[in-house]
Amino acid sequence: MKDSRTRLKRLFDIVIAAFSLILFCPLLILIMISISIFDGLPVFFRQTRVGLLGHDFLLNKFRTMSLTKQSVHGSFDAGDRSRITGIGSFLRKTKLDELPQLWNVLVGDMSIVGPRPEVRKWVDAYPHRWAKVLTIKPGITDPASIFYRNEEELLAKADDPESYYRDHILPHKLDLYEEYIQARTFYGDICLILKTVASVFFQSGIPVTKIQ
Repeated sequence: MKDSRTRLKRLFDIVIAAFSLILFCPLLILIMISISIFDGLPVFFRQTRVGLLGHDFLLNKFRTMSLTKQSVHGSFDAGDRSRITGIGSFLRKTKLDELPQLWNVLVGDMSIVGPRPEVRKWVDAYPHRWAKVLTIKPGITDPASIFYRNEEELLAKADDPESYYRDHILPHKLDLYEEYIQARTFYGDICLILKTVASVFFQSGIPVTKIQ
């Protein structure tokens, strides 16, 4: 049963990723041209993330910030808007910067639905919990992605964004990841995809208030 479910999920991922890449091809090209014209090269941002069974892979995004050497290896600058480029602000708000991850899905690094992959630093912060989470492929969206739709704004309100992420947000995300793994179904994945689309259009997410 588990193997058949895994094969069905992989087939679903391939079909959705391939179809989406074809469907959004004009938009992808437009974004690539816009970034290269207004913000220069490179167009893509690639960062090492931890995937299935703890193996590293390169996650793809459209570049929305000016690059630093540290960012490729997972420096923590959440809530810092100083490096966000002009077009990058729009891409991040609409989540269009995530579209290149469809390629990660197509080649098998990721799934459409699954726990969001983290950099090694944050996996090492809770290794035993991540060992359970990484028994399945990471994904583009999941319950935590929807709940923390406004995570960047939330962290910007925190006095110490790094500590707040490590001690509060990440443990709660891991709770949501573990709940997803225990209860996941094909129908549930479809619902999460629809909720993700809705959250982009309606800007849903947790209320943003001052964090101590």
